[in-house]
Amino acid sequence: MIGVFDSGLGGLSVLSALTCALPDADYIYLADSANAPYGDKSEAFIQQRVLALGAHLVGAGCTMLVVACNTGTVAAIQSLRAAYPGIAVVGVEPGIKPAAESSLSRKIAVLATEATARSERLAQLVKQHATGVHVDIVACPGWATLVEQCHINDSGLARDAERWLDPLLASGVDRIVLGCTHYSFLSHVLQPIAGPRAELVDVSAAIARQAMRLHQGHGNSSGSLQLLTTGQSHRLRSALPLLGLDVLATRVRSITQVAV
Repeated sequence: MIGVFDSGLGGLSVLSALTCALPDADYIYLADSANAPYGDKSEAFIQQRVLALGAHLVGAGCTMLVVACNTGTVAAIQSLRAAYPGIAVVGVEPGIKPAAESSLSRKIAVLATEATARSERLAQLVKQHATGVHVDIVACPGWATLVEQCHINDSGLARDAERWLDPLLASGVDRIVLGCTHYSFLSHVLQPIAGPRAELVDVSAAIARQAMRLHQGHGNSSGSLQLLTTGQSHRLRSALPLLGLDVLATRVRSITQVAV
């Protein structure tokens, strides 16, 4: 059983990639929607939530954990790994390395939540993987909330995105890293603005490949999917088609509200 969790709906983008890579595995997805988004929360609060969500999934029988949240990963993945040394824990970090390696202009940008943008871990990733590359880090307050509300076609979002992206593109940025799993659901807004000048860098497929390397199937999986949420279960159910995840909906065995 693979446990996948996020502050809310953003991690569904990673779950979608995982189910394509490991279609026969069983999954539990846990959305901490009662506390979403994490971007404006303190590091201590995020760490506490990540450990609580991880404990819940381990208690439910998960033998692998995927922290499908950039903010949760940078704040707490080391603590989660220390708590469960016998369990494979896969995190999601902004794709600084692939962006820096592929950039022709040697200028990249990272779109992130406020918490990720100010994190020491992101600064370390830039230092490790982007030597000689100019990196603009842009906090995008409110974007994750729009995805949580399934307002992914909000006209104000397009204007906001243009306001952030136009100066970056004018400066020569040719890779734009989606530093929050929620932002994957905004690609249809961001890519037309980026146009031919810049590519969006989304690490969901890379996370799925890492999970494939670490996953040890037990031969009795049925490809089931259980959805859990600390928020309202009907909102999670209705979000799947609104976010273009009808394929995931066909796998769902149950949707349950839980207290974690």
